[in-house]
Amino acid sequence: MLKKAINRQKRHYRIRKRVLGTNGRPRLVIKRSLKNLAVQVIDDVSQKTLYATSTLAKDTKGKIKYGGNVLAAKELAKVCAEGLKTKGIAKVCFDRAGYLYHGRVKALADGLREAGIKM
Repeated sequence: MLKKAINRQKRHYRIRKRVLGTNGRPRLVIKRSLKNLAVQVIDDVSQKTLYATSTLAKDTKGKIKYGGNVLAAKELAKVCAEGLKTKGIAKVCFDRAGYLYHGRVKALADGLREAGIKM
């Protein structure tokens, strides 16, 4: 299990060398655990978090039963897209944080695209 975590960390470092969030196009990074998902939108130039939400937040917790599945990722994408639109953010750089692009990560990205966020 430790080797998997180390390999994911290495993938994350490789991705972070290339992905940079600016004020015009901030970086959307995900955090995945077994039971929940979290999303942060970060401006790396000014080093500020512009928006953050998770499956444990008040606005999503009532809509989902369990935060660790694909349905929760799709619902989180809808809530996140609404929050980004209220902040005036229409384009983001997607940072998958070293996680493989399938399952919940893919569902979250597809849900954001369907809601009108460009990646």
